[in-house]
Amino acid sequence: MDGWSRGLRVGAGLAAGSFLLAVGFGAFAVGHGWPAWLAIAMSALVFSGSAQFALVTAFAGGGLGPAVASAALMNLRFVPMAAATARHLPGGPWRRAVQGQAVVDGSWVAAQLPGGGLDRRLMFGATLVQWPAWILGTALGALLVPGGAALHATGLDLVFPGFFGLLLYDALRTDPRLAPLGVAAAAIAASCRFLPPGVALSLAAAVALWKLRP
Repeated sequence: MDGWSRGLRVGAGLAAGSFLLAVGFGAFAVGHGWPAWLAIAMSALVFSGSAQFALVTAFAGGGLGPAVASAALMNLRFVPMAAATARHLPGGPWRRAVQGQAVVDGSWVAAQLPGGGLDRRLMFGATLVQWPAWILGTALGALLVPGGAALHATGLDLVFPGFFGLLLYDALRTDPRLAPLGVAAAAIAASCRFLPPGVALSLAAAVALWKLRP
């Protein structure tokens, strides 16, 4: 089975989680005063759950500046991911930049090869399935707008942490050298119980950097 076929198969599973997460985001955004069309357009253009949730939350609490800063901090993780991927993408800078749009969390983790390297066709196929699922889920959540009680009752509020928890498990299973990420995840899970989310996130980042130091 070639990379594209495996990517589409892997992407189908990831798309199911992305769809449910997107339903929650659509409802969350509209519940915070965003028009449905804007939430849907954001999902089509940004395609980053963590950044989108952060932007909507921060915008409601502090305006445009903190919202953009929060979303940018969330997406800084793509800098090292893209840098590690660039050498596996053929063509010149512009062609690699276009191919780099397929670097999203689930696809990138799934495309890692045990001995190092990256299956770029698998990554492309997995992302190709997830993107429309993310937009469709956002549209459904934004237009139907299930309330917070409905999200809690259906378990949609747990999709986001569960989705990234599975990605972390898969990454640790594939490459034990990434164990510091597990330490960081444990740190943020514990600190969220007692600290504001922003402080907890900073603490987890500090733990990960300390553990990953040469």
